[in-house]
Amino acid sequence: MLKLKVEDLNALRFILQDDLYLLEEDKSYYNTISKPQPAIETPQIKFNYLGTNKKNFLILVNYPDHEFMADEHLTALESVLNRKGHSREDVAILNLAHIVAEYEQLAVYFNPKILILLGKASIPPGMEHPKFNLFENSTGLNILYTFSFDEMMANNENKKTFWDQMKTI
Repeated sequence: MLKLKVEDLNALRFILQDDLYLLEEDKSYYNTISKPQPAIETPQIKFNYLGTNKKNFLILVNYPDHEFMADEHLTALESVLNRKGHSREDVAILNLAHIVAEYEQLAVYFNPKILILLGKASIPPGMEHPKFNLFENSTGLNILYTFSFDEMMANNENKKTFWDQMKTI
């Protein structure tokens, strides 16, 4: 009697056309074989952002018509950052209008120590709504939820309120 050992039982039907019968001692072996399952890997999310995030300083904005920010708003933001001793390389400016990501994904990817939310539309899904215009520390993360630049550019009082909070960084 010929005894074959095959890992995939479906392959036997292509090799042998006749009926096959397993011996009692082989039944337990073939019942325990399981096909190896491919490893499921979660792809690493890549974000298109402005800056290099050297100081773990994340700025979230929402500009549906721009890749990052409107030019005049970016100039104003960089001016504020320069006055505080920061450059574009120190921060990551991420436009939420073009991505779908939960707050937890952003926190893992950017590991921010400072988070600035410019406008209500810049609050990512899954994030607890922070207090408005008040720097707050939440488990080592300093968060400022403030006006969008659209709201600031048209109103000097909003600019002043934003600058007063930025001075506390």
